[in-house]
Amino acid sequence: MTTTQQLLIAGGGIGGLAAALAAARAGWEVRLYERAAEFTEVGAGVQLGPNVTRILQAWGLEEELRAVAAFPDRLQVRNATSGADLGTLALGARALQRYGAPYATIHRADLHRILCMAAGSAPNVHLNLDHWLAGYTDDGKVVTLNTVAGQQIEGDALLGADGVWSRVRQQLLNDGPPRVTGHLAYRTMLRQSALPAALRTAQVTAWLGPRLHVVQYPVRRGEWLNVVAIVHGHVYGDPKHWDHSANAAELRTRLAGATKALRDLVHAIPNWRLWALSDRPPMRSASEHARGRIALLGDAAHPMRPYLAQGAGMAIEDADTLARVLDANPDDVPAALQSYANLRWQRNARVQARAIRNGEIFHLRGPMQVGRDLSLRLLGEKLLDVPWLYRGA
Repeated sequence: MTTTQQLLIAGGGIGGLAAALAAARAGWEVRLYERAAEFTEVGAGVQLGPNVTRILQAWGLEEELRAVAAFPDRLQVRNATSGADLGTLALGARALQRYGAPYATIHRADLHRILCMAAGSAPNVHLNLDHWLAGYTDDGKVVTLNTVAGQQIEGDALLGADGVWSRVRQQLLNDGPPRVTGHLAYRTMLRQSALPAALRTAQVTAWLGPRLHVVQYPVRRGEWLNVVAIVHGHVYGDPKHWDHSANAAELRTRLAGATKALRDLVHAIPNWRLWALSDRPPMRSASEHARGRIALLGDAAHPMRPYLAQGAGMAIEDADTLARVLDANPDDVPAALQSYANLRWQRNARVQARAIRNGEIFHLRGPMQVGRDLSLRLLGEKLLDVPWLYRGA
């Protein structure tokens, strides 16, 4: 490569920053454009399996991760109605021993900050705020990003990391908006010290109930607790902007039939935010990931339901693979991006499909729920562990 190639990135979330850092490590010049006036992330937690923490460690971020994340010792699955223990999966030392990397839980804002600081400190990364994308052109030799303010920025490749409502995707694929899933997520985060001692925890707990489930786990070195309750419901208005404070009484009503331990947790939390979950069907071909000098990453390419806890993880895997192919084939960008698409689309499709299936299993009712609970009791760890996922791409 005689001259430094330039990667343009639309979107400064976790995926965009991960791609900026990874591409910079591969020797590319990176110019990232984020529409917000400052880098921020929502107040929600993220689970990072060994497939993800392994990559962060390879990027030199192990110390930063350990300073802010929690490392739960196990996952416990319980029946949300009876409170019965259905199965456990050892994490902690067991995950480290089996997969060579830890299982971590982290505040999204903390992960975003780690990536932002690492990418921003690289001399070949340029982070630009308050830039709204209007569109792009790809003439086969160069790609030009056009902003709403009238700027035209040229590069060798454009990466759409601009989320589930991606503008880059709409121009590239023209496949319409994401689909509304009919699932609503109540989210909250609070200091564990604000909870009664009996409600504090150092583990991941998943409560499975009819047409709902609740997940709780520690973040910020175990000092905070992240709680997500997902229920079925209708979205009124534009789902793109459907994020607002929620009435705690509404969620308490939804969980009126839950076991006392779960009701006590929900009643102890005064403030919630409510999101409508949107996704797309599992990817069907490599052409949904990249065409020409344009590629998609993370939610822009494969928005997924949270029932496998791999949304951020797949974006980080995407970034790692993208950097590897750009490093291996810098002088033929379309070929490099085609290689990226070929390497990623089937794994992402598999994760999307598994997440959808998990949601169906989590929310079973009646005899099917009884069968699920029995299977978990009998097989436990064999059903809860996901070796094909945690061993990495």
